[in-house]
Amino acid sequence: EVRVLQNLRGKIYDAKHLVPNKMRDFFCTINLDQEEVFRTQVVEKSLSPYFGEEFYFEIPRPFQWLSFYIYDKSVLQKDLRIGKVSIKKEDLCNYTGKENWFMLQPVDSNSEVQGKVHLELKLNELITDNGSVCQQLVVQIKECHGLPLINGQNCDPYATVSLVGPSRNDQKKTKVKKKTSNPQFNETFYFEVTRSSSYTKKSQFQVEEEDIEKLEVRVDLWNNGNLVQDVFLGEIKVPVKVLRNDSFQAWYLLQPRENGNKSSKTDDLGSLRLNICYTEDCVLPSEYYTSLRNLLLKSSDVQPISASAAYILSEVCRDKYDAVLPLVRLLLHHHKLVPFVAAVAELDLKDTQEANTVFRGNSLATRCVDEMMKIVGKHYLKVTLKPVIDEICESPKPCEIDPIKLREGDNVEINMENLRYYVDKVFREIVRSSISCPTLMCDVFYSLRHLAAKRFPNDPHVQYSAVSSFVFLRFFAVAVVSPHTFHLRPHHPDAQTSRTLTLISKAIQTLGSWGSLTKSKLSSFKETFMCEFFKTFQEEKFTESVKKFLDDVSSTESKEPSGLSEPVHLKEGEMYKRAQGRTRIGKKNFKKRWFCLTSRELTYHKQQDKEPIFTIPIKNILAVEKLDENSFNKKNMFQVLHGEKPLYIQANNCVEASEWIEALCRVTRCNQRRLSFYHPSAFLNGSWLCCKATIENTVGCARCTADVPADTQIEIDGDRETERIYSLFTINMSKLQKLEEACGSIAVYQGPRKEPDDYSNFTIEDSVATFHTLKQIIDTVEKLNESHEKYQKKRSSSAKYGSEENPIVGKVS
Repeated sequence: EVRVLQNLRGKIYDAKHLVPNKMRDFFCTINLDQEEVFRTQVVEKSLSPYFGEEFYFEIPRPFQWLSFYIYDKSVLQKDLRIGKVSIKKEDLCNYTGKENWFMLQPVDSNSEVQGKVHLELKLNELITDNGSVCQQLVVQIKECHGLPLINGQNCDPYATVSLVGPSRNDQKKTKVKKKTSNPQFNETFYFEVTRSSSYTKKSQFQVEEEDIEKLEVRVDLWNNGNLVQDVFLGEIKVPVKVLRNDSFQAWYLLQPRENGNKSSKTDDLGSLRLNICYTEDCVLPSEYYTSLRNLLLKSSDVQPISASAAYILSEVCRDKYDAVLPLVRLLLHHHKLVPFVAAVAELDLKDTQEANTVFRGNSLATRCVDEMMKIVGKHYLKVTLKPVIDEICESPKPCEIDPIKLREGDNVEINMENLRYYVDKVFREIVRSSISCPTLMCDVFYSLRHLAAKRFPNDPHVQYSAVSSFVFLRFFAVAVVSPHTFHLRPHHPDAQTSRTLTLISKAIQTLGSWGSLTKSKLSSFKETFMCEFFKTFQEEKFTESVKKFLDDVSSTESKEPSGLSEPVHLKEGEMYKRAQGRTRIGKKNFKKRWFCLTSRELTYHKQQDKEPIFTIPIKNILAVEKLDENSFNKKNMFQVLHGEKPLYIQANNCVEASEWIEALCRVTRCNQRRLSFYHPSAFLNGSWLCCKATIENTVGCARCTADVPADTQIEIDGDRETERIYSLFTINMSKLQKLEEACGSIAVYQGPRKEPDDYSNFTIEDSVATFHTLKQIIDTVEKLNESHEKYQKKRSSSAKYGSEENPIVGKVS
């Protein structure tokens, strides 16, 4: 089975010149078509709000448009949409990985569409009463899928079906379907196309047969507004000429109105700066990747390391980050990361001339360690820093000590005391945390420490600076300054808190490097106010703490496995749950609750910091599955099956629902009593909606979905990472071939190198070994190309254009 997996990562930076031209409170959302899947925090009183929020999520469904909306926050009325950036899915690749300013487009209800409609059209010939022949058009509107939510609720859709030509516009209308995004209409409408010659208008003029070439069927979808105005949901147009006496049945994607979004005033709404990286991977079955996977996994054994497949991958990618992400995850998954990092770090050290610049650059080694710490150290950061970061963000004390930035009435002595209190607290949490440091991080630090000491045998401090440059400078200090990136806080902190965190981060970097350098670090500060601040610290006391901490995190002695002593915090957030039979009134039994998942239990609470109302131990969860929308006419629902009645939960959007299901499946995978069958719908009014069985505890009628990886702390899909690497090699095939030619010419022509431009940017230590690996990479990638082409052919032949999987876009010609 081939899996098509899509994800989106990037950053919302800032907006400028927003209308109205006065200080307002703004926020930004990300929408898949019309479904909001991400929201920044509100930036208050600004004309050019800086959001600074990174996002990363899997996209669990097909979509047409990715949109970013800027809202003006209102206290009493509905938030006002100022403008949007909308990018068609096919165009996302043009912006990947680059920072771009986008002009805001007007938000126009005629262009806000989502969903698809299923139609059948037919031309019949009829004999009229007077014996002449005329043509009749039969339009059957069957159903729609994926219509948007309106104000967070399922819509009340209806459709109008029109036959439109130069001199006519006949319109008919379906019944309104209540509270559904997937209405089943199954209504048929009849239109006379060519009228018989006996038909005349009141003016007694003879009517010529209408030109069938100019007629088209138009289907518009609307949400019935009852007391307010109906909302346009999208339209499709089909020219009658495509029928040619045939029956024509197909699915169509709903389109914006042709006059939608054509406002002439597009240049004065402001602009938004974004970085977007969208990837779509077609992941083949595991056996297809065996050759490429083996080639990558044996990288750490290749001599020299620069001739290995993993190293070559980082050389040919324009942005090293693209290569590092899947590479680290794949090597982690197969327990091959530590030897690979050691090998590339050794190559890094060869080029390092001075001990005090060890691991300070952005090399493959440092990026691999950075990425490893982000993945493996997630829980370590939470248990170490989250409580103190929460305290700083939720009740911030003034900490500004720069005389230029002080505001009127600020007391610099008090601010310095506040800053000192925070720095001491953060520092104390860090140096006490070595017991929680993940074993894998310790193993990497151990090998870096020994490599650095071997490279600079006469410098007693280098073994410490090799470790502190990662654990303090690239891990703790970075997490303090941007806690939202490391999931320590939900959003980017406000400007004042951000400044406090920056000052704390600077202090932590300095204290962390004290243990590795004898001479005082005060000289390294550009700002005199930081020098003054540091004079209050007793160097010896801090140096000893840092050294002890660095010794602990870079030793290979076995520690208590972290995570057994306290539960691992996995996910939390606000969702709606259906009362479990405690109230009888159907409408009122969906309640907003705060959910919290740890490695021990799933709980929900009335509010975030309140005691749990209900707890399900993880070991009692029997299955976690999606719930059919028809159960309660609500989207994005899933069910947690445990000893009692199922717990029905509604997430806020499709991304959130998929993340919760995945997290719950992962943590319950090893449960002994997991179910094999479940009911995809609910038990209502005495029977199961799915199989109509009347006994509530009867065995399920559908097989449970496949298992997912068991590791609760790091979940990695090895095949997907290999597919990503295959894509990177494919994109950079011309560079691989160039490198292969370069190796060939060096190996054959042993004299001085001519025209070095072709390969001077690449590291070629051993041209024969590198040539050999390149040949293997190119052969393996070409074999995978063939498998992908076969799959694409099969896919295009099986998903006919106009089928539900491959609906028609735009007009049918």
